[in-house]
Amino acid sequence: MRSGRNVVAVKVNNEWQPTIAPRAGEHVFSGGLYRDVWLVATDAVHVPWTGTRVTTPDLSAASGKAMVETEVRNDGAAAAAVTVRTVIVDVAGKAVAALPDRQIAVAAGETVIARQTSAPIVRPRLWSPETPTLYRAVTTLLVGGRPRDRFETGFGFRWIEWTADRGFSLNGRHRYFRGANVHQDQAGWGDAVTNGAIERDVRLIKDAGFDLIRGSHYPHDPHFAEATDRLGMLFLPEVPFWGTAGFKNPWGASAYPTDPADRAAFDANVKQQLAELIRINRNHPSVIAWGLDNEVFFSPKETMPEVRRLLREEAALSRQLDPTRPASVDGAQRGEIDKLGDIVGYNGDGASLFPNPGIPNFVAEYGSTISDRPGDYAPGWDDLPNTPGADKGREGSWRLPWRSGEVIWAGFDHGSIAGKRFGGMGMIDYFRLPKRQYYWYRNAYAHVAPPAWPVAGTPAALRLTASSPTIARADGTDDVQLIVSVVDAAGKRLSNSPPVRLVIESGPGELPTGRSIDFAPDSDIEIRDGEAAIAMRSWQSGTTRLRATSPGLKDAVIEVRTLQGPPFRPGRTPLVADRPYAPFQDAVQDRPGDEAFGLNNPSFASSSAPDHSSRLVNDGNADSYWAPAAGDAAMSVTVDLERVVEIHRLQLGFPQVAPYGFVAEVQDGQGVWRKRVEQVQGQDSARTRSLATDAGVGRKVRIRLRVPAGAVAGLSELRITGTLRTD
Repeated sequence: MRSGRNVVAVKVNNEWQPTIAPRAGEHVFSGGLYRDVWLVATDAVHVPWTGTRVTTPDLSAASGKAMVETEVRNDGAAAAAVTVRTVIVDVAGKAVAALPDRQIAVAAGETVIARQTSAPIVRPRLWSPETPTLYRAVTTLLVGGRPRDRFETGFGFRWIEWTADRGFSLNGRHRYFRGANVHQDQAGWGDAVTNGAIERDVRLIKDAGFDLIRGSHYPHDPHFAEATDRLGMLFLPEVPFWGTAGFKNPWGASAYPTDPADRAAFDANVKQQLAELIRINRNHPSVIAWGLDNEVFFSPKETMPEVRRLLREEAALSRQLDPTRPASVDGAQRGEIDKLGDIVGYNGDGASLFPNPGIPNFVAEYGSTISDRPGDYAPGWDDLPNTPGADKGREGSWRLPWRSGEVIWAGFDHGSIAGKRFGGMGMIDYFRLPKRQYYWYRNAYAHVAPPAWPVAGTPAALRLTASSPTIARADGTDDVQLIVSVVDAAGKRLSNSPPVRLVIESGPGELPTGRSIDFAPDSDIEIRDGEAAIAMRSWQSGTTRLRATSPGLKDAVIEVRTLQGPPFRPGRTPLVADRPYAPFQDAVQDRPGDEAFGLNNPSFASSSAPDHSSRLVNDGNADSYWAPAAGDAAMSVTVDLERVVEIHRLQLGFPQVAPYGFVAEVQDGQGVWRKRVEQVQGQDSARTRSLATDAGVGRKVRIRLRVPAGAVAGLSELRITGTLRTD
């Protein structure tokens, strides 16, 4: 930088690269600078961004201390004698402790860490989801008695404990957390969500009675942890060391590099992202663990030793950078990776495969219910009731003492390269309108009765509402959610879903498609169950007037004021250009053809014999096999492809050469099992069989086994071939 006019240019390349995490994943990998960017001017002597660390040693309900470590940077030409002064203030701004001043010498071009510890603070107000009380450490740097920098750090007093036998505790009290996985993107704006939209997301999950959010599966915007702190939600952020399968595009690559030449750089990138995640979020009381990965067993077998090594190194780095929180290996239901960190999260069938595993643990994903709004009024427990030791007929009996909590997949629908249907597993849709599943949880957890479901009727008008009457700032950090509802003559909401057009008639507002947007029941910009929604933001202050119209219905009008920012001047301020919507064409469709599915995906069985669990049916090892328990008359095993697939061929392997029979079925979108291929007992004796099927679309494949007398009951491998459906 130099005196006078300067131009700062930042270029982002978001193309797949073999040495940068994530190498794989199924969400839409948006590019660009989509988070807040600030240019900060400081004195030569200053605290760098995120340059403070606050911990609370010797903490109890009776008292606690605040220990503050402050990085002091000197970019001047001469050494500086710096006084570091820190005061702890409460939410009202009242000082509750003054830490002893520290005198440090900082050479030119160097950074020195100053450590200060307060005297015991009597009965600090403890942070929890029910009482999200925050404090601030206000640090001032003085040189020659003159203030040179002032830096504020939010933090909270709370302590956590994870144990293998007693689960999770917060502030000395056992707490079985109930959480939701949350992707950050939203309809229309993609990943470029505002701070206001982030806070609405956190509030939606909290209002349903959940108390934890897993930041799946990448570091979220720094504002996310600020929101979970303030609103009161436990938070588990995660590094994007991520694996998936079933895509013919770069983002379906192995979680870990297959080329040895890429490994050193990839390792360094994962560790860099972990270090940044910890540094940015380390002072937030809502953060209770550091997620190291997700389902990285989606890597070739020959790379798995390297995967395990990297996870161990991540865990060691996490403990070094922050010994106050555990390192969590997430999505650890395959690959022998679950004991490599301090705690473990199991996805899918991991809920039943790892009873009392001897390490602090939780169910990191359950549910995976694909639905369009409104969906079913049901929780979608998935594999949770199959937890060994649970009473399948008693809801919640799987919440055993050794398990710390459970996290539903997912909180919100998200953009997915596996297609719109596969991205539709949220309790809340992509436009941030709740499905009925959300209301089931809100009723069960927050004890709020569900609303009356709308029914078809005679529509008379539209109703237009906003999440707030104002947008606080015209800088892209705030917005409002607009909701259009179809109502009858009495103002009662209906389920009728006619096409609706929303137009900005005047003022500075901006929609994702410009000054207007069209909702239709057969569009990606959808109106469903009588309701549609979209977020609006503004780049100037002033009043925005919007009108919603639909043929034959009375219009709805609303005004939203933007408070802070350069004023909008009608006729002079340029209006945003129209940006017509074009359906996203993902790379999956650029390379057509059948591909293999099912390896290491969740698997379930009617029963399993000891040492022959259902996960052995798709582990890639023909010598291992699933076997039903003695006396099982149903004898069935199911593989969840975690994708919507048009299935063309099945390959089955059996424990031995024998005339096994079977029926292969695919579960369609309505949950109905439909037979696709059958072999009667005695028809074929081959140990491995490859059979074409009647084409069927679904995400689950079930094999019902018929075992001849004298043969070993079981199935060693099930491989599925077909085409990914993204429609």
